[in-house]
Formats: sequence, structure tokens, C-alpha cells
Amino acid sequence: MAKAKSNWIDISLPIHAGMVGGPNDPLVTVKLVRDPAKGDPVTMSQLTMISHTGTHIDSPRHFFVDGTTIDELPLETFIGPARVIEIKDTDSIKPAELEPYDIQAGERILFKTKNSSYVYDSDKFVTPYVYISNEAAQLLVDKKICMVGIDYITVGGYATREDNRFVHKLFLNGGVSILEEVNLKGVKPGKYELIAVPLRFRKLDAAPCRAIIRPI
Repeated sequence: MAKAKSNWIDISLPIHAGMVGGPNDPLVTVKLVRDPAKGDPVTMSQLTMISHTGTHIDSPRHFFVDGTTIDELPLETFIGPARVIEIKDTDSIKPAELEPYDIQAGERILFKTKNSSYVYDSDKFVTPYVYISNEAAQLLVDKKICMVGIDYITVGGYATREDNRFVHKLFLNGGVSILEEVNLKGVKPGKYELIAVPLRFRKLDAAPCRAIIRPI
């Protein structure tokens, strides 16, 4: 009997040795520490990576010394309805493009930009990329959404590091969880069910997650 086709879509990135990260981030390494080819009874691997590797969730501790850590964030933030909004602007996400969507309090918003069409095909950090402008970030915080996701390494712009920090701080201080590095290539705009639960690392600033969506 043929298996029923799943309608879940995996929007997370596969973690692998040497994968692309931020320009100053250490590379992911994968090392076999148990290898049957060398007489070991099992296969076992050692991973070395930062907490912001691949598809991941940022917690307030990322920018605030006394901020909430990844293991303290409520699970319901990462499970529930989400909306994929496709952004046409090729520079940044701006308030004018968001206004027609009537974004409501408590929403989980995933932004599909031109990033998804090309950034993950490169083995190097890509810039420029589409990011969330300061003004759009303020609008989303004012709307009181609970999560924002974007299809590249960081929600803020890279050319101005202060703007990048400002956007992160605005979201994290405003109660908005950040989901970074989702791949929305081939995903249509619309409403979805989202599961993107971060690994339960104790007292950390961020953690990788497996992010999946299905239409609702």
C-alpha cells in the first residue's frame, strides 16, 4: 500500500559541516567519534556549532544580559497558525507593503522575500539581502505579533550593524520571538500551521529548530 503523501513542508535548513553562517561565525564541524568501519559497534558523531546555526530561534538573552533564555520561552509561541506574506520589495520590508495585510495581535508572520530564491544556493554569506527595516519592525511590535520569521540569517540589515541590533532589540524587548533562516522557496503566501520548537538548551541565547508548516 502506498504511503499517504504528507502535506507538511519542511522550511528548515539541513545542518552540515561547513554550512554558511554569519561572516564572523565559526563554521559547523561534524566529526565521527564512533565508526563501525574502524571496529566500533555504533556510529556516533560530534557536532560543533553556535547556538544560531541554521534555522533557529533567538531569545531575549541574545541581546539582553538579564533577558529570557531559550528554555524559558513558552512553547505555545512556536506552535500554531502562521501567515506567509510575500514581499515584493527587493531592498527591505517596509511599512507601506505591510499595511494592506491587516496584521493582528498574536499572529505569527513569516516573510517570504527574494532571499528564498537564491541565498541558500550559495556556499558563502550573501549580501545584500532583504531584511526588516527599523520602521517595519516598529509596526510589527506595535501590532503585538508573537513571532516573526525571515528567509535569511538575520532579521536586520547587514550594511548598518546598528540597525541590525536595533531591529533585534526592538523585537526581543517587545515580546516578539525571532525565527531566522527559514527557506520559503516554493511556498505560496497564505495561512499555515507552524511548528518550530527550539532545542531545549539550558540558559542559552538561541537554539536551532526544525521548522515545518502545512496549509490550513
